[in-house]
Amino acid sequence: MEQLLRDIRNCKICKAHLPCEPKPILTVHSKSRILLIGQAPGTKVQNSGIPWDDASGKELRRWLDVTNEQFYDTKLFGIMPMGFCFPGIGKSGDLPPRPECAPLWHHQVLEKLPEVKLIILIGSYAQKYYLKNAFPTLTENVQHFEKFLPNYFPLVHPSPRNKIWQKRNPWFEELVVPSLRTKIYEILYK
Repeated sequence: MEQLLRDIRNCKICKAHLPCEPKPILTVHSKSRILLIGQAPGTKVQNSGIPWDDASGKELRRWLDVTNEQFYDTKLFGIMPMGFCFPGIGKSGDLPPRPECAPLWHHQVLEKLPEVKLIILIGSYAQKYYLKNAFPTLTENVQHFEKFLPNYFPLVHPSPRNKIWQKRNPWFEELVVPSLRTKIYEILYK
């Protein structure tokens, strides 16, 4: 695992397409029990080197009902984005994750994570890549999360930009978040 992580952290395959020096960000351990797969680091995370070290991460930890210490314990949670580096800023927010990362690295990392009991797919990019029997929209994937268990749990991205989506879909906080917390509790504490 350590050699693979070194290889990933030294990756420069998409350097020509990035707005800054590549700085691949992921945190996993061979004993990780839950794997979070999100989009790509934003500027704050790219600068700090700490995944989900922003407002989105705070909201995600609230949904999961875990402390910072639990969230950053790699034996509990592995964190692997679809794109390992900050992709840059577009007209309406960050650019999509670079397409090179997931096909090049994800399968190699997953092979080294035999203890993972659940993969949480955060946002449309992760869901499109991993959910072969997906519904046409992210909303439908999240609404029908049970269809993807026990392996996957699809979520909307916890970005402050998605507060409007959450207000339009109150079932998310009423049904999905409690179900997610129950699943997390079962994996971590039973």
